[in-house]
Amino acid sequence: MRVWVDADACPGAVKDIVATAANRRSVTTVFVANKDLPVPASPYLCVAHVDVAPDAADNFIKDHAEGWDLVVTQDIPLAHALVSRGIVVIDPRGDKYTEDNIGERLSVRNLMHDLRMTGEITGGPRQYGRREKQAFAATFDRELTRLIRIGEPPSG
Repeated sequence: MRVWVDADACPGAVKDIVATAANRRSVTTVFVANKDLPVPASPYLCVAHVDVAPDAADNFIKDHAEGWDLVVTQDIPLAHALVSRGIVVIDPRGDKYTEDNIGERLSVRNLMHDLRMTGEITGGPRQYGRREKQAFAATFDRELTRLIRIGEPPSG
């Protein structure tokens, strides 16, 4: 089981939460980025450097993530590709993407993209704050704990 973080546009608070949990729970975690990314020295943390090209980090994660992995991304097309393969995906605001919600999220994302391209809507997502950080930490801990339990051999 691994944790993958789409790290280029990921809030620093999320990276800190993930790194702390990875060290505490002894879970291999890969931060995928197209730039230098400092991570604490740890046998559980590493950075996968990808080209500075559109979707390079997304493609890397798609190619390497497997069942029982946990992916953190705000990229909805990436989430769509992973959820359809049974991979657990959450966003930095603590929302879990599922088979039940990913189609709608992708449709809304595409609509908003089209509206931005025509100039009808400007601006980006709302500011990332304490509430979003707490929601992420709770969802991340819940899903990480669940995946670790699934991966453990039965006791007895």
